[in-house]
Amino acid sequence: MPELPEVETTRRGIAPHVEGRRISRVRVREGRLRQPVPPRINEWAAGQVINKVSRRGKYLLLECAAGCLLIHLGMSGSLRLLAAGSAAAKHDHVDVELAGGQCLRLRDPRRFGLLLWVEGDPALHPLLCRLGPEPLARAFSGAYLFERARGRARAAKPFIMDAMIVVGVGNIYANEALFRAAIHPLRAAGGLTPAECQRLVTEIKAVLRRAIAQGGTTLRDFVDGAGKPGYFKQQLQVYGRAGAPCVVCGGAISCERLGQRATYFCERCQR
Repeated sequence: MPELPEVETTRRGIAPHVEGRRISRVRVREGRLRQPVPPRINEWAAGQVINKVSRRGKYLLLECAAGCLLIHLGMSGSLRLLAAGSAAAKHDHVDVELAGGQCLRLRDPRRFGLLLWVEGDPALHPLLCRLGPEPLARAFSGAYLFERARGRARAAKPFIMDAMIVVGVGNIYANEALFRAAIHPLRAAGGLTPAECQRLVTEIKAVLRRAIAQGGTTLRDFVDGAGKPGYFKQQLQVYGRAGAPCVVCGGAISCERLGQRATYFCERCQR
């Protein structure tokens, strides 16, 4: 699944090319996504100028004067900038065509993504209004995480993956941050000390920043807005390395299922 670094990479890639551009048409080939694409989306969006491309968690927002296009890439989607009229492949479901001859093409093989039109303040939309702080924002601090964790029996890994606690810390980056913070993923979140919470927040921010700098992590078929893969996979220290030696102590990396997600850790290094 494209996680926050992949979505931020996409945002940074397309923003310079679409901000200030007018939408000439929204062409829907297949509207049966996670939520149906609104039948009147072309009527609402056509003629609007994209003033800004922003991100909230794993959602992209193409902000216009009358509303915004709210986009999620789902499990395997991508949003690429192409020449308008380029031949469409099987899973190329929607084109946001721009005046001047280019388009943003939403490709989504598993159709778990979405494309909606939102009027008014998008922060009030049901998909966004309950989200926690952005992980790279100042509001996401050790003190904040400690306060939210107090009294919680939930394991540390699903706790930091909860979008109502903090947005965008997906499975790959949760594994990596917990390892680098030397915190066992199965520990109760409520048992974390203030110092451990600060260390974990520091590592979450560091891992996400490094992943964004590398264009994300391509494990299957993610590509950015220009069709390029991400390269953070080469820097993964635990994710996908079950049985491999720990880069710190040399012990074997373990893997367990936690909340239906593969969870990688070092029994020696993580407490």
